[in-house]
Amino acid sequence: MGKLLGEGYRLRGMSRNGEGLRAKWGEDIEVVEANVLDASTLPAAMDGVTTAYYLIHSMESGKEFGELERQSAWNFAEAAKQAGVKRIIYLGGLADESEGLSPHMKSRMETGRILRNSGIPTLEFRASIVLGAGSLSFEMIRALEQRLPIMITPRWVRVQAQPIAVEDLLSYLVDALTLADEDLGIYEIGGADVVSYKQIMQGYADERGLKRIYLPVPILSPKISSLWLGLVTPLLARVGRKLIESVTHPSVVQNPKALEVFDVQPKGVKAAIKEALAEEEAGFAITRWSDALSAGDTHRTWAGERFGSRLLDTRTVTSEVSPDEVYRSMLRIGGDTGWYYATFLWKIRGYIDEWLGGVGMRRGRRHPEELIPGDVLDCWRVEKVEEGRLLRLRAEMKLPGRAWLEFEVTPEEGGGSTLRQTASFDPKGLSGLSYWYGIYGLHELVFRGMAKGLVSDAERRQLDGSS
Repeated sequence: MGKLLGEGYRLRGMSRNGEGLRAKWGEDIEVVEANVLDASTLPAAMDGVTTAYYLIHSMESGKEFGELERQSAWNFAEAAKQAGVKRIIYLGGLADESEGLSPHMKSRMETGRILRNSGIPTLEFRASIVLGAGSLSFEMIRALEQRLPIMITPRWVRVQAQPIAVEDLLSYLVDALTLADEDLGIYEIGGADVVSYKQIMQGYADERGLKRIYLPVPILSPKISSLWLGLVTPLLARVGRKLIESVTHPSVVQNPKALEVFDVQPKGVKAAIKEALAEEEAGFAITRWSDALSAGDTHRTWAGERFGSRLLDTRTVTSEVSPDEVYRSMLRIGGDTGWYYATFLWKIRGYIDEWLGGVGMRRGRRHPEELIPGDVLDCWRVEKVEEGRLLRLRAEMKLPGRAWLEFEVTPEEGGGSTLRQTASFDPKGLSGLSYWYGIYGLHELVFRGMAKGLVSDAERRQLDGSS
């Protein structure tokens, strides 16, 4: 979305959960609610559209995902044709069709055929593994490397692939808008390197400074591998199985025509991993696979962790106090004001951090009621401020991983507001996981009290102002 907005296009986003898109993009795009499995909802979504992107999948929908994929594509194509859409751009998967394909990859190929047979000029990209903050493949690799110092590596981790950085993929998708009709067709796209999954995992470990041992085994079925992934990574086992079934066959570009037609110079694996980690360091992922609710399922959480993301602790507090007053209390946190609950525990944590050679809690803050990006705030650094809505902090204390603390306030219908407080932790290996779960009970106490205390401060200040 961001790249297209930067090019000046008028955009319409379609989702079964319109509020989620509106919260993310505000007034930048027009949002319509529709479901590709309910054909009656699509005409309004397609009305007036010139080019339609098809970025839909049903991997989380169980055994019937293939039929759902076909129905979704057919409904979308019919609605687009009736609305007079001039072009469809589809992102599918890369594989050699002469070899046996997994059910998931067969479905991806069939979706492309349905869209191309619609009579609407269609451009189909077939991409290998996508490496970027939030992508399914990257999340799997990251979780495996973070949690397993010794890994059993079946044959599929040695299969060759041609990973593409998410930024390069987005460049292809944007450039496809202006491609001449006579150049439309199927384009295989990948990065600069041909590597195995094992090499990608090693590349991630090197970037994070992790020492890992890989023990090859002659066979480990996709079904067993997927159950293993379901235990040690944030992937649902059935999603992992479909992914593994797909990577048991090479995904290497055979026809490099895309490099001649598009003005994109794909980067290699090392640069893609560096870029993905930099995006996460800034607390922003261009896209996240788990943000796309499956047509047959909903999000799941387990033990404080959101599948496909970091370890999270999220609290919400709804109040009759105005969003502006809550935002002012957000900006006052830390320094002489304290942390709204158990500030003495924060001070103890600061002393421990100083003993470990960290910054501790004595740095204070520049101004008692103002914060701008880059400001020091006790043991945190202000990373992002959105006027009247959001404050994000990045931890600078000694930690076995990376941590953020975010506060977001939104108005409620009829008055009042809701504060969402999210602590996010990206653990570094087993030490990071041990740290998170070892102090989980303390976090439960401190984070719950902090959210309530912040809102109580806003209520008190609003009451004092009105009396």
